[in-house]
Amino acid sequence: MATPTPDPLSPSYQIFRYLKLNSTNDILDRSKAEWVALLPLIPTYIHLLISAIAPIYAGAHASLSRPSSAAKAKPQETQSGDDELEVEETKMEGLTPLDALMFPLIAGATLVGLYFIIKWLQDPALLNMVLNWYFSGFGILSLTKMYNDSWNLVFSFFFPEAYSLHGKFWRFKNERRAAVSSDDTDAVRQSPLPGELSKLRLPILINRFLWRLRDSRLRSLCIHAFIHKIVDFHIHLSPQSLVSTVAATCCILYYNLVGRPWWLTNLQGFSFAYSSLQLMSPTTNSTGSLILGALFFYDIYFVFFTPIMVAVATKLDIPAKLLFPRPRGPKDDPSKQPMSMLGLGDVVLPGMMIGMALRFDLYLFYLKKQKKQEYNRGLHEGTTGSQDFHEQGTTESKKVVKAPWIPATGQWGSRFWTSQEAIPRDDRMRGVLFPKTYFRAALIGYIVGMLSTLAIMQVYGHAQPALLYLVPGVLVSFWGTAIVKGEVKLMWRYNESSEEEEGSQSKTQGSIFSPKRQEEISKKLEKKIKEVTQASQHADENEGRANDQQGKRKVAETKTALERNQKSKWLFFSLERTSTSCKKGKAAIREMGQADRLEEKKAV
Repeated sequence: MATPTPDPLSPSYQIFRYLKLNSTNDILDRSKAEWVALLPLIPTYIHLLISAIAPIYAGAHASLSRPSSAAKAKPQETQSGDDELEVEETKMEGLTPLDALMFPLIAGATLVGLYFIIKWLQDPALLNMVLNWYFSGFGILSLTKMYNDSWNLVFSFFFPEAYSLHGKFWRFKNERRAAVSSDDTDAVRQSPLPGELSKLRLPILINRFLWRLRDSRLRSLCIHAFIHKIVDFHIHLSPQSLVSTVAATCCILYYNLVGRPWWLTNLQGFSFAYSSLQLMSPTTNSTGSLILGALFFYDIYFVFFTPIMVAVATKLDIPAKLLFPRPRGPKDDPSKQPMSMLGLGDVVLPGMMIGMALRFDLYLFYLKKQKKQEYNRGLHEGTTGSQDFHEQGTTESKKVVKAPWIPATGQWGSRFWTSQEAIPRDDRMRGVLFPKTYFRAALIGYIVGMLSTLAIMQVYGHAQPALLYLVPGVLVSFWGTAIVKGEVKLMWRYNESSEEEEGSQSKTQGSIFSPKRQEEISKKLEKKIKEVTQASQHADENEGRANDQQGKRKVAETKTALERNQKSKWLFFSLERTSTSCKKGKAAIREMGQADRLEEKKAV
């Protein structure tokens, strides 16, 4: 059906054309004005986006540990050539659906309480001082960990464990003071430097100094203290960790006693986020989605319907937010530097789900590498060897064979100095090569949500609840990827708190509100006492084989300490000096909990 052509001279057409041009001009003018206002803020928004993504990316990768779909790691050689008998796995705080319900309630009660305290005090200076000193303890620990990991990262680029050169793959052996080729064990390079730097001819003194510097990172002092229902403390002290602790303490003291610059606030915020992502796990994807969903409505209510969130965020000067300098506006105080801010919860809470997406990728990688092996159940379980039994009672069955776990963290320096073709040839570097489909999808969803937050805030000129845009961005991209790949059921059943292997410990410790924590600590104590008893019996056997006075003295001292610990049944404390020459005694030392176990082994 043809439509009549409007008369360009008619009054109605002239009015329509006028309104259309005016509305188009208004949109163009508004867009131009918004663009002009946005240009000075682009560096601030880029700074904000990078600062939000960096701790999530680093914390998610640092949280990787052996999934339940992988078998325990095989013994691997360290730089010294000794076997690493046991790979320590990180323990994360497991969250439950109960925690998902408690989170917004506790957060809301805390926020309202702080709001009324600020109103009552009028001046929040005293409250800021109390809260900053309250956060200083966790600040020192988190800063120390971030500094230590950063130092190890930088150190690995200068002193990697391996590198490739001229088509050959070389691995450093500190005890031999040389790099050995994997293709030809007789081919060695004496330089402690990797790649093309190994061609430099260094003086003997400098060469020895660099080898000692390379060896220093592998030396540490292990302190383990256990007091029933009070303390379970296990830490490794190395030269870089001591320096990191001093640096972290100086930062906290400066922040509390001298001044609070925005960059130091952000530094603490980065460390809080980085450490939190390695300590907390939603346990299941459904629990993580429930937590984000509950906090989604919490954030909307306290930002849009009450002045509480904005008032507390602007009045309190504590490292629970990230600050970003922005250009001065006409309404800003000329005596103060205007700041844009991002709550630390807008980084940590979605980051927990993004980190879990990365661990789910790792779980799927090892799940797809599992193989089913047929075996004869009758032959394995039968008690007789008669021909009739084999013919009639034998049944074919299948068991799942898991691929051995290869650590997926670290090796940044080795990967930098190794060609892409040589990386798959090394077992330790091959562990980082796994698809990251869900992680990338969730991270892209987070970026889209953050950009949406900034765009809406720029247009309306009002503070926005970031979780209003971040939660849908992360969850839709995460679950949407599962729907597209047909892995929704597998994702729903994925659980980080359970291990399929008998006798293995859980990577997560249960709910933080669970009343079973004291019972778990008691079980730890009983296990420790059992290990001490077994080690004491082993010491008795070794005492008869000691050939010199020093060996006998060391064995006697060890036995006395073990008996003292066995009688106390509530206190456990040990010091362990580890280095490149005592990796093989690491497992035995940990079982016995005594510092002199290494000397006893050498003496015997």
